[in-house]
Amino acid sequence: MNTKTPASVYGNPIPPRAQRLIALLKKHYERAFPAGTPPLLAAEDEPFCARCFTAKRIVQTHTPQAGDIDDPQGIVIGTIRMGFGHARMSIALMSAACHLGLTPYWFDLVSFPDTAGAKTIRSLERWYNLASRISQTSKRFNTYFWERITSAMALPLSVSYQNKCLSELFAPLYTHIAKDMPIICSHPWVAHGAVSAGFSTIINLVPDNLPLAFNIAEGSIHTVQSPSAYTGYRSFFGMDMKTPARHCLPKEVLYEVGHYVDHEIVYNIEKDCELRLRRAADGESRRFLLTMGGAGAQIRRFIDIALYCKDALEAGKAQFFINFGDHTQQCELFQKRLSQAGLSWVMHTDWDDTEQFIQAAQKHPVQGAIHIFLFADFFPAVYATNLLMRISDILITKPSELSYYPVPKLFIHRVGRHEAWGAIRGSEIGDSTIETDYDTALHRILDCCIMENDLIKLYCRHIIANKAAGIYDGAYNAVKLAMEL
Repeated sequence: MNTKTPASVYGNPIPPRAQRLIALLKKHYERAFPAGTPPLLAAEDEPFCARCFTAKRIVQTHTPQAGDIDDPQGIVIGTIRMGFGHARMSIALMSAACHLGLTPYWFDLVSFPDTAGAKTIRSLERWYNLASRISQTSKRFNTYFWERITSAMALPLSVSYQNKCLSELFAPLYTHIAKDMPIICSHPWVAHGAVSAGFSTIINLVPDNLPLAFNIAEGSIHTVQSPSAYTGYRSFFGMDMKTPARHCLPKEVLYEVGHYVDHEIVYNIEKDCELRLRRAADGESRRFLLTMGGAGAQIRRFIDIALYCKDALEAGKAQFFINFGDHTQQCELFQKRLSQAGLSWVMHTDWDDTEQFIQAAQKHPVQGAIHIFLFADFFPAVYATNLLMRISDILITKPSELSYYPVPKLFIHRVGRHEAWGAIRGSEIGDSTIETDYDTALHRILDCCIMENDLIKLYCRHIIANKAAGIYDGAYNAVKLAMEL
């Protein structure tokens, strides 16, 4: 007699075919990357974060007498450094936790390169990044493959079950962390791994507004950033594509908390908007921040924007702050095209220099039309955007995790259909444009943003109102929820 518990997600059965597929994939990775002894862990100060807030990083140690990581005032912030988005959310949670008097422990699953779990994640990430870049150069690939991969194929409830099975490979990474420490996860694989490892309090941050079963981790508490996401996840909207869903996500495991934003940014919203409006009234150059995502997929758009705005840049009507993160190859291609167009730039690759630039730009007009930022290390590559957005008038970005930040935004074309609802959210709450998914629409909005002040006034007004309504308090609320539970 078969006594095995039937495969399900919150009581909804999973088709046998989906079970067979994930069993084969899991067996493949078990063979490719055999599990060894769980890594010994230690906590050390995160040196870069010390410039902004106090945090610790969980690292591998080879000291035999190392004990479990256990801190009554600590909270684990789990992430996967797959691109920038999930890591950016985890940094926002660390900032909020520190402000609330806790000690955040940054736990990045790919920080242990010799483990089976990290090798599995890196293998999967390579395919994701490659497909992201191809989607931005091939309209056919984007329309018929990538848009489907990032929406319909991540939609069925069977995907959550498959993530759960695959994430069992990551559970050994958690061995030496006390299971009664609360853990907040900015990627569903981290949440699934924590469930498998036996953590008692697990907060699973849902990143996007498009309801996807990919983001569901049974055994965790789910937080979403908007009312539409709450309704979508509560009802498993659209997730019963291949098998009927008879049960909803229980209300006890779902909370609408607001947007996940760093404390330093939320705290300074009124001040930063006041400076934007003053610069507009004084006729200063409009400051645009362009930020490259973790997969480095938007280089064609960046080049098009720079060439279209060439006259405005040379006339002092616009200025560009461009953070390439750690994407050296894309930066070199961009510089080559600038040179061909006769445009010059100022390069920033040192963090001290970057901080000095930002401090000066808060008080004085900036000299130079184009400033490029490029970093060798991951942390400054991500965090530079957080500081640069505070001195910028408009952020030009794909509608990713940055959709939810309190800065006026111009949305370029998404990288994956799951990002589309981020642009809808931003445009509806009044702090962003709609998604400009073709060049002529982008060019018209650029003209409006450079030559007129009505849009920036509109966005700043709504950002201040949104703050008063608590829309940007998601990081605080997620941390408070973890501690209450």
